[in-house]
Amino acid sequence: MSLKLRLTMLSFLQFFVWGAWLTTLGTYGFSYKQWNGAEFGAVFSTLGIASIFMPALMGIVADKWINAEKLYGTLHVLYGATLFLLAKTNDPTSFFWILLVGMCFYMPTLSLSNSISYKILKDSHYDVVKVFPPIRVWGTIGFIVAMWCTNIFSDEQSFSNFGINIGTKIAGIFGNSLNANQFYFAGFFAIFLGVFSFFLPKCPPPKLIKKDATLSQKLGLDAFKLFGERKMALFFIFSMFLGAALQLTNMYGDTFLKDFGQVAAFKDSAVVQYSTMIISISQISETVFILAIPFFLYKFGIKKVMLISMVAWVLRFGFFSFGEPEGFGLLLIILSNIIYGMAFDFFNISGSLFIETTTDSKIRSSAQGLFMMMTNGFGAILGSSVSGWLISNYYTNSTGDKMWHEIWLVFAGYALVIAVLFAIMFKHKHVPEAIAEIKH
Repeated sequence: MSLKLRLTMLSFLQFFVWGAWLTTLGTYGFSYKQWNGAEFGAVFSTLGIASIFMPALMGIVADKWINAEKLYGTLHVLYGATLFLLAKTNDPTSFFWILLVGMCFYMPTLSLSNSISYKILKDSHYDVVKVFPPIRVWGTIGFIVAMWCTNIFSDEQSFSNFGINIGTKIAGIFGNSLNANQFYFAGFFAIFLGVFSFFLPKCPPPKLIKKDATLSQKLGLDAFKLFGERKMALFFIFSMFLGAALQLTNMYGDTFLKDFGQVAAFKDSAVVQYSTMIISISQISETVFILAIPFFLYKFGIKKVMLISMVAWVLRFGFFSFGEPEGFGLLLIILSNIIYGMAFDFFNISGSLFIETTTDSKIRSSAQGLFMMMTNGFGAILGSSVSGWLISNYYTNSTGDKMWHEIWLVFAGYALVIAVLFAIMFKHKHVPEAIAEIKH
């Protein structure tokens, strides 16, 4: 198996084992298990809590003590084991703690997968800027495929029709709770990915710890010194604010479309009936925009690409604000989902490459972990908590209905302010040669 094909499989499975349950978690808890908001609502915070400390911590471990591919593999095996436990858990409190442990194992692998791919590609003398995006796009495809597979294996009728008696046979292995198969499904492939990663090219720590190293160096805390550099500190702060924007669209996008069902004229529209498929346009669009990243990076540079991402967030929320299931409003909803690919990928992937081009090789895994900590950790918590408070107190009318037009306008205004401040405050000169040097 070629090197690029192995990394492609790694990227595909990295997001496959997340997408198999992430988008259906709410339905599983609220509809299948019949847990209420007070019992189940806290599980949505597990991603953010785990991302605050685990990516940075595991990045330190990979930089100082353990081969990155071995650490990555171990984390996925442990993550897979927790998913098996989730499938058998009937108590919402226990479910929260097990999922939190699972997220502590999984979230560091997002940044580690980037570090491993960059390291292996550079060691093999590939142009990372050109080669990595086509590899990474398979992660998005993996996420989409997992969503569709989950729909098949979580539905009893579809499951039974999958083959002669296959539904009954697999149910006998997995138990009677067919809707819990999403966790078994993801867990099996997570363990497979963990074992697979042990056979990747070795990614040892950049340098052994010297005897005269400082305590900070011994503990692997060097990457936190990046916060003392103005440019890096600003980058991490804006990463947090953009991470909050991502949570807004994840939390409210599908609910927004479903709420059109409360309007008599729209209750039978395709937007209401197939809201999840409409939202999935967002993931499909990622596959296109990821492939466009090399051109934009070479042409405009990392800062402008990240700024384009922020403007795209403004359009994402703005189009939603004026969207509705028919006519021009339907076009705006579709455009909003298409523009999501640019909004999400242009910042996350170019931000990851920014870390790769501006930090010392000895702390790159740690720095990638800090990036993940700010976006999926503090950013996720900021986005979920503040938006929930605003909507509950200011944008929910007397009948309990959400004022979606105003909500999305506020979110668009938020993204616009972030974009303007980033353009003014963040200074980064585009040097095409520096982008090209990533391959060395």
